[in-house]
Amino acid sequence: MTYELPKTYDFKNTEQRIYAMWEAGGYFQPHNDPNKPDFDPNVKPFVISIPPPNVTGELHLGHAMFVSMEDLMIRYHRMKGYSTLWVPGTDHAGIATQLMVERALEKEGLSREQLGREKFLERTWAWKEKYGGLITRQIRRLGASCDWTRERFTMDPGLSKAVREAFVRLYEKGLIYRGPRLINWSPGLKTAVSDLEVEYSEEPGTLYYFKYMLAGSDDAYIPVATTRPETILGDTAVAVHPEDERYRQYIGKKVVVPILGRDIPVIADEYVAREFGTGALKITPGHDPHDYEIGHRHGLPILSIFDKDARVNHLGGPYAGLDRFEARKKLWNDMKAAGLVLKEEPYTLNVPRSQRGGEIIEPMISEQWFVKIAPLAEKALAAVKNGDIKIVPEHFEKVYYNWLENIADWCISRQLWWGHRIPVWYCADCGKETCAREDPTTCAHCGSARIEQDPDVLDTWFSSGLWPFSTLGWPDDTPDLRYFYPTSYMETGYDILFFWVARMIMSGLEFTGKAPFHTVYLHGLIRDEHGQKMSKTKGNVIDPLIVMDDFGTDALRFTLLVGSTPGKDTNLSLKKVEANRNFANKLWNAARLVIGLLQKAPSTPASPEPQWTLADAFIFARLKALTRDVERLFQTFQYGQAGQMLYDFFWSDFADWYLEIAKLQVNEGGDRAFYTADLLVRVFETTLRLLHPFVPFVTEEIYGHLKKACNGHSEHFKPQDGRWNAVLMIARWPEPMPDEGWEDENLREFALFQEAVRAIRNLRAEKNVKPGLKLGAVVVEGMERKGLYQTLKRDLAALAGLDETRITVHAQLAQKPEGHVALVAGPIEIFLPLAEMLDPEEERARLQKELAEAEAQIARLEKLLSSDFAAKAPPQVVQKERDKLALYQETAAKLRAQL
Repeated sequence: MTYELPKTYDFKNTEQRIYAMWEAGGYFQPHNDPNKPDFDPNVKPFVISIPPPNVTGELHLGHAMFVSMEDLMIRYHRMKGYSTLWVPGTDHAGIATQLMVERALEKEGLSREQLGREKFLERTWAWKEKYGGLITRQIRRLGASCDWTRERFTMDPGLSKAVREAFVRLYEKGLIYRGPRLINWSPGLKTAVSDLEVEYSEEPGTLYYFKYMLAGSDDAYIPVATTRPETILGDTAVAVHPEDERYRQYIGKKVVVPILGRDIPVIADEYVAREFGTGALKITPGHDPHDYEIGHRHGLPILSIFDKDARVNHLGGPYAGLDRFEARKKLWNDMKAAGLVLKEEPYTLNVPRSQRGGEIIEPMISEQWFVKIAPLAEKALAAVKNGDIKIVPEHFEKVYYNWLENIADWCISRQLWWGHRIPVWYCADCGKETCAREDPTTCAHCGSARIEQDPDVLDTWFSSGLWPFSTLGWPDDTPDLRYFYPTSYMETGYDILFFWVARMIMSGLEFTGKAPFHTVYLHGLIRDEHGQKMSKTKGNVIDPLIVMDDFGTDALRFTLLVGSTPGKDTNLSLKKVEANRNFANKLWNAARLVIGLLQKAPSTPASPEPQWTLADAFIFARLKALTRDVERLFQTFQYGQAGQMLYDFFWSDFADWYLEIAKLQVNEGGDRAFYTADLLVRVFETTLRLLHPFVPFVTEEIYGHLKKACNGHSEHFKPQDGRWNAVLMIARWPEPMPDEGWEDENLREFALFQEAVRAIRNLRAEKNVKPGLKLGAVVVEGMERKGLYQTLKRDLAALAGLDETRITVHAQLAQKPEGHVALVAGPIEIFLPLAEMLDPEEERARLQKELAEAEAQIARLEKLLSSDFAAKAPPQVVQKERDKLALYQETAAKLRAQL
C-alpha cells in the first residue's frame, strides 16, 4: 500500500499533539532515575536548572530565547545518552507580584494596610494560583522538554526550608548582621531596593549655588552648589579639598546651616573635586552614598530627615511634614528672602529611579539585614579563576572578577509582605533576638513568650541564589541531590550575571562545598530588526505567542537559535521567522518526496553491494563532514553557526542537488533505485536527528511518517545506525563520521559538475532562453575524467535544461565548434549552439517588430528631410538627421538579411 504525507505541514494541529505524546511517554524524565530500582550510578547525568520566570509573568522574547537555547542543550545531551534533567519552576518575584496584587486591590478601593498582612498574603497566594500556571503553559508551547514532575516554586515548603536553613547557617557563622545602612528607599513601594534594581536616567535639572555663612561672621561665607537643596536640612559638614588655596583657611572652623541655624564643621577630604561647582561640598551622610562614606571617615553625625513616605520629619524644623520636592521649593524661596542664594544654573542630572515602579529613589539610612559578602565572594572568585567554572563567552570573566573584587555587603531585607519572612524574633522582655530553623514559641535567651517576628522579607535573589540545589532537595540528603548535583550548565542572559549567577556560585560553594555548575553560558538580549531595544513605549515589542500562532514554534526557535552568538545581542525580524517557516515547509516537502521515492524502489536488492554514483558519493561525503562540523560547533557553544550549516546542507546540498538527481536514479529501477532510496533514507534521517534540537516538532512529525513508510515498504530501509526509535527525541545523536580517503576527489568532481550546471543556467538566464527549450551541447571533459561525463549526461541534461540525446562528450577537441558559445567550469569546457538558444518563431516575430520600428523611423526622417526643414535649419542640425537616417537604413538592411 502507498503511504502518503498530507500536502502541507500543519503546525497548528501538530505541535500540541506531539508535545502531549512526549509528555505522556515520560520522555522528559531522566532515563536513569536515582529514585527507581534500576538506577545505575555510573551513567553520567546532564542537568540544567531553568532560570525561574516570575510566577505571575507572561511569556516574552527573553523567555523564548532561554527556553529555546536550554531545550537545544537538553535535547542534544539526551540524544548523546546522558541521563538528562531539566528542572522547571517559577520564582515568587517579591516586588513584582506584590505590586500586581496591590494594583488589583486599588481597583477595589482597598490597600494592603487595610487588609492586614495575613489577608493580603491569602490574596497573593490566590493570585499566584490563578495566574501562576500561565507562564509554564507558555513555556510548554515552546517545546520545552522539562521534567514537569519535578517542577518547583521558590515558596514551596521544600524551598522555604532551604531558605530558612541558609539564613540560619549564615547567621550562626556571624555572616549575617543587622545595622544602619544607607539604602535605596522606594517611597511608593515602601521598601529597600538593591543597587542592581536602581536605574539611572539623564534628566535636565538645576545646580543651586548658595552661601554657607561662617559662624560668628556677618559677611564671610563659603559658596556651595547642590542639585538637591532640600537635603541642606540634613547637612552635618562642609568639605573642601585639603590643598584648595581658596578654602584652606576655613578648615576646622564652623559654618551655619541655612534657615535652621545649626553649626557644622568645615572638614578637609581628598574626595572633593576642586573643579566641580564651587569646589566646596555640603555633606549629607543620611541621604547620599558618597557623603555617607565621608561621614564615616570623619565620624560625622548621620541625620535622616525623611520619613518612609519621603516627607520631611521633625529634624526639618519649619519644613516638617512637607514632601521632599515641596520642601525644596519652600526652603529655596526662604533662602532667597534671607539673601543666601547666589545663582541657579541648568545641569544634567543622573536621576536614580526604581526599575520596578519608575519613581525617584531616596537614599536613606535604615535598619536592614546584611550578608557579609567578602568571604563568600573570595570563594566565588577562586572557582572561576581556577577553572572549576567556565564562563562562555570568556570576556565576561573580567566583568565577573571586577564585580566580585569590589563588592559591597549585600542588603537582603525588603519591607514587603510577599516573600520569605526573616526568621528572627525579638524579645519584648530581654531585648535579644532569636534566629531559628523552626518557628519558636519563646525567647531562646530568657524564655519569655513575648516575642515578635521581624516584619521584613528576604530579597528574592536570596532564595533564587539557592535554586540549583534547593530544587533537588537540599538541605535534605536526597537521591536527586546526590546524583544530579552539581548541575552542568547554567544558561541565562548576561544581564543577570551579578543578580543571579554570582549569587548562585557564592551560595553553592558556601552551603554545598561545590560549584553549582561547571559552565555558565550567557546569551544576549533580543533587539528589533534595526538593533533597537524592544520597549512598550517604542511600540516595537514582538510577542512570541503571536509569532508562534502565525509561523509555528519551530520557525521562532530556529530564528532565535541561528541568530545567536554567545554573549551577543540578537536582532529579530519577522521576515527571518517567515523564512524559517518556509524552511519547515521545505523539510516537509522533502519528506513527501523521499517517502514517495522509497515506495517506488524495489523492497530488496539483487546485488548485496551498492554501485554508487558521483551524486551518491557527494551527498554522503557532505553528510560525514556535516556530522563532524556540527559536533565541533556544539562542543564550542557555536550553536547558531551549527544551525546555519544544517540549514545550508539541507536546503542546498540535499534538496536542490541530491534530491533532484535521486529522482532520476530511482526512475532507473532495479538496484540503482533500491540503493538510492536506501541512501536517501539514511541521509535524510540523520539530518532530522541533527536538526531535532533546533526544530523539534516538525522533525519529530516527519520521523514518525518516515519510520512508518520505511517499515511498511522494506525491512532494509533503516537509519544510519541501523535502528528506528520509538520517537526521534530519544534517537542517538549522529556520531561524527571519519573520512575514508575517497571523499575529496568525489567532492571535487561534483563541485565541477555543479559549476557546469550553474554556468549553463546563468547563460540561459542571460539570453532569456525559455525554460522548456532543451539545448544540445558539446562537453570537453579532459583526459583524466575517462568518460565520466558520459555517465553524467542524463543528470546534466535534467539540471541544466539540455537535450540528453544531443550532448556529445569528448576528452579533447582540436578546434572549437562554430556558432557556439564557450563556457568553462575548471578544466571542463562546454559549448552551446547560439542559434538554438532562440525560438525561431519568436525570433522571427522579434526581428519583424524591430524592422517595422526601423522603417517607421526611416519614413519619418525622409519626410522631414524632404520638407523645407532642410533649407531653413542650421547645416549641422540637418547633417545630424541625415546621419540618423543612414544608421536606420543600415539596421533595416541587416534585419531584412536575417529574416
